[in-house]
Amino acid sequence: MKSIINLFFPKVCYACSDYLSDNEETICINCRHDLPVTDFHFNNDNAIQNVLRGRAKIEHGTALFRFEKKGPVQQLIHGLKYRGYEHIGVLLGDWLGGELKTVAGYQNIDMVIPVPMHPKKLKKRGFNQVSKFGQQIAKALNSQYVDDVLIKITNTASQTTKKQFTRWTNNDELFALKNITTIENKHILLVDDIITTGATLEACISVLSQAKNTKISIATMAIA
Repeated sequence: MKSIINLFFPKVCYACSDYLSDNEETICINCRHDLPVTDFHFNNDNAIQNVLRGRAKIEHGTALFRFEKKGPVQQLIHGLKYRGYEHIGVLLGDWLGGELKTVAGYQNIDMVIPVPMHPKKLKKRGFNQVSKFGQQIAKALNSQYVDDVLIKITNTASQTTKKQFTRWTNNDELFALKNITTIENKHILLVDDIITTGATLEACISVLSQAKNTKISIATMAIA
């Protein structure tokens, strides 16, 4: 039956657009092997810390892939973000979560918190592109997934459409906390899709750090 369905409604790889075989899901085997994984969490690479150096303190930081314009990672994230292919977020969350649960620094994560969207933008899009990603990581780490503590209070245009200078200077008071005691004395894993200048994550960390004795680590789908 599955083969018959694929005959009339063929599945394609969301990274390269080639047809998937019956035993492939979402991404073809070739792309899985060729995607530019970073292995930051295995190699103790400080690339994420270096982006935020002098601006925000984090315990650990990692990204699953390196982002290249017009590359397969861009295709995956754009499919997730703009076409609503949320199963891409599930796949990437399972992938990274499965790796992080084997790394000591991530085994004591208490909560996974996504970078939030403004309610108006969330209503328009219908979903936060990092929700499934974060949920699957939380499941792998046996942690809580919490999306009602960190909130976005300013509805800004997409960061990808702005020049770097604007991104570095427009993040004052973009985010706020609700029920701050919820995250006190917790190790939080803050998740997002891409880290570029780090301005958005810096703003989130600044707000989360207002909670007493809170430690913060970072995990993203990609680093540009």
